[in-house]
Amino acid sequence: MNKVLVCGAGGFIGGHLVADLRRQGVKSIRAVDIKPFDQWYQKFDDVENFHLDLGEKDACEKAVAGCDWVYNLAADMGGMGFIELNKGLCMLSVLINTHLLMAAKKCGGVERFFYASSACVYNGDLQKDPNITALAEGDAYPALPEDGYGWEKLFSERMCRHFREDFGIQCRVARYHNVYGPNGTYDGGREKAPAAICRKVIGAKLSGNLDIEIWGDGSQTRSFMYIDDCLHGTQMLTRSDFIEPINIGSSEKVSINQLVDTVESIAGIQLKRRYKLDAPKGVNGRNSDNTLIQKAFGWEPNIKLRAGLEKTYAWIYDEVMHCQKTGKASIVNVA
Repeated sequence: MNKVLVCGAGGFIGGHLVADLRRQGVKSIRAVDIKPFDQWYQKFDDVENFHLDLGEKDACEKAVAGCDWVYNLAADMGGMGFIELNKGLCMLSVLINTHLLMAAKKCGGVERFFYASSACVYNGDLQKDPNITALAEGDAYPALPEDGYGWEKLFSERMCRHFREDFGIQCRVARYHNVYGPNGTYDGGREKAPAAICRKVIGAKLSGNLDIEIWGDGSQTRSFMYIDDCLHGTQMLTRSDFIEPINIGSSEKVSINQLVDTVESIAGIQLKRRYKLDAPKGVNGRNSDNTLIQKAFGWEPNIKLRAGLEKTYAWIYDEVMHCQKTGKASIVNVA
């Protein structure tokens, strides 16, 4: 590969991808995000950094020009608290992938185009039971995805398919299952469950207010994938000849209560739990069926939840302490 474009590079996964490409010795990287540079989670001076709104057609053409590989990780999204209350904003992310595909077609020379989809594309009727075994790739149809965010992802998957079939753009699509790790959002309303739980436990420990608010009744189940597994699976898929959407997610299913148990154990503390039953909680059960990725690649995400949470907790703890020392923010045990 000659020049790699990472869209959403100022975000969590995109920032880690740029860092990983640099570690591999990739010399020509273009990093693009809508956020101002001072809001990027990771920014590197030896990378070509652009501040662009990829919802705009001209911006996508500028971003793609001269690039051989495109990783599209850009989207207006967050955790369940964000996507349930901002369906219109989530749907508008369809402009990003559409304009990037159009730019790839117009500019020519794009050898690979990766699109980050989500487990939110799966049929909601299959996710009503917290004891659900797992969701396989075929379970996206008949279509009944998460309203807003899930529909945008599923539509964009189809766009990738048809741009590959009609125009020869070599698209690869991954359905991510709850990616977490350091250098990401942990407060402000867009954070996902692992970061939110870490922040709440840290807040309780520092404040001495030894209770925690949990959204839902804690029985809903998920699997959570550490960022290093996400990076490996993403690049493995993008380099491959595998053309269908595929799960990239851990198969280690846990309930939200078990997630809290693990973070409490890492923190060395036990908290009283308050269940907010009217809060956004998503589907009751979702887990990654990794049969296909095992068959196609002989691999699946394998970093255990506790190991990943230990690193995530440590990073968030350091961030919180830094904020307190510098007076940038105060940590409280909030929702």
